[in-house]
Amino acid sequence: MTTNETPQEPEGEEQPVEPQETPQEPADDAETFPRAYVEQLRQENGKYRQRAQKADTYAQQLHTSRVAATGRLQDPTDLPYDEAHLESEEALSAAIDALLQAKPHLASGRPKGSIGQGLSDAGSSVDLAGMLRVRA
Repeated sequence: MTTNETPQEPEGEEQPVEPQETPQEPADDAETFPRAYVEQLRQENGKYRQRAQKADTYAQQLHTSRVAATGRLQDPTDLPYDEAHLESEEALSAAIDALLQAKPHLASGRPKGSIGQGLSDAGSSVDLAGMLRVRA
């Protein structure tokens, strides 16, 4: 006989299986609630989880909007969300400063001041000769 083989019992003779009794504590000690009540609690908890998820989404959107309002970053989502940025303008400004110092290429490339484009205070009449004299 090899180690993989099991001893075979003679056919026709079955060993009676004795039921094993597991000690169970009386149900009086355990607190159980009606199924309808448990389902109601689960639905209520689910509503609160959905509200919390919406609040997190709104906080993220508010953070992105506040970063965009500064105009200092080209993409406002480059600054990771931090709840402290919502509570304090100084914390938000310091975080943007630190990010721009570490990664200056994230700064907004928007030109400032007069660059000679767009609307001007030229008045109602156009004097081409005057414009040429000013530029010469």
